[in-house]
Amino acid sequence: MFSQNEIALRPRFKFGINKNNETVLNAFEEAKGDKSTFVISRIDNHVFIRLANERGNFWSPQLHIEINAIGEKSCIINGLIGPNPTAWTLFMFLHFLVAGLFLAFGIWTYTNIILSKPYALQLSLTGLTVVIWCLLYLIGRIGRASSNEEIDTLYNFMHSVINNTKNKPQTETHLELVRNMN
Repeated sequence: MFSQNEIALRPRFKFGINKNNETVLNAFEEAKGDKSTFVISRIDNHVFIRLANERGNFWSPQLHIEINAIGEKSCIINGLIGPNPTAWTLFMFLHFLVAGLFLAFGIWTYTNIILSKPYALQLSLTGLTVVIWCLLYLIGRIGRASSNEEIDTLYNFMHSVINNTKNKPQTETHLELVRNMN
């Protein structure tokens, strides 16, 4: 469903609803009581939803939504689905490390070419960093593909909480659904 046919490792979405933002935030507060499946944390107008420890693993996704009022009876919901922040930080660190090594080996290769010295080792190391970079991307895609069901579960849970809020208006429309990729 939501997680299919996307290039991004951390898909984003945005939509508006005709409900007060405090009503929606309170619905997530009430949903905290069922801790068997999901762990819900709220800080101001930010809500973090993840799978309970028994159901998740290192790569399990987390849903971060921000609920902002745009009127007295409407709000906009911005969401980001991604891996656990610790896993994401490690993943990004490895990417920056490989990028730094690529630059260093590239400069070393260029210097040896300019000085007319042998540069096969340096060129090989530069190429190896490109291969490692591609492998990191593929590992990220495989990790995301293995958690597609979890992504859909989190996304559907979010919608079920939003749609079950008390004092629902008669009409609820999605103003806009945007899948901006990170």
